[in-house]
Amino acid sequence: MTPTSAPVADTRAASLPPPSLPAHIENRRAVVFLVLSGLFLGTLGMLNILGISRFVNIFTWGDFAVTVAVGVLPYPMTFLCTDLISELYGKQRANQVVWVGLLLNIWVVFIVWLGGVLPGFEAIDPATGELVRDAAGRLPVFFEIRNLTFGAVTASMIAYLTAQFVDVQLFHFWKELTQGKYLWLRNNGSTLVSQLVDTTSVVLITHFLAGALPIDTEQTLMPQLIRFIGYGYAFKLVAALLDTGPFYVLVHWLSRYLWLEAPGSNTDRDGQT
Repeated sequence: MTPTSAPVADTRAASLPPPSLPAHIENRRAVVFLVLSGLFLGTLGMLNILGISRFVNIFTWGDFAVTVAVGVLPYPMTFLCTDLISELYGKQRANQVVWVGLLLNIWVVFIVWLGGVLPGFEAIDPATGELVRDAAGRLPVFFEIRNLTFGAVTASMIAYLTAQFVDVQLFHFWKELTQGKYLWLRNNGSTLVSQLVDTTSVVLITHFLAGALPIDTEQTLMPQLIRFIGYGYAFKLVAALLDTGPFYVLVHWLSRYLWLEAPGSNTDRDGQT
């Protein structure tokens, strides 16, 4: 054998494609991605319908009460799902799910709009040609929900795109900075910042663009907006911290279940180092 034959063999071996995964592992990866994407998109659609249809009291201490819109309740799940997709499948797949979420938002708005313009069986005031309101001055239930959805969904879409892309970018920024170590840092560091962006955007846009927040006109505006931001972010902050344990468990278990490299590897899920 000539001295140069070994390097030639090594080069040829290195150029070979990696061995394909067993079919059942490929199926596992597809199913887990489908479940995480489904949870993300289903939660997103639900919160856009629920939106600000009701405000709930999460915690009360004396005169201090944390009040959030019911649509905020499932929102932390979206960040857990995108963090898991980022960790297990890579930045590109996470960004793809974010874009599909935007399309879902547009689809929800279209269906809600279409449901309002098609003829129905509600009572119409013959004098004005408008829907008859009940004794409390409310429209039929669908149209109340429709107005609230239109009022909140624009704010939701803008804040959603901004916050989710911030979440994905920061997640991979922390991952590269720490060379794949400190899973808790990229999980919490990305989510806490992105949720502050999201909460601030939703509150400000919902009020100034849609006028859909329950603002007391007899009180100063900015303290009320700050309270809405603070309450919403406090809820998301606690939820983000509480999901650190499940995130660790799921990443380590799913990494083994899907035959992925263990957390802390210098290779990300897109195959880049």
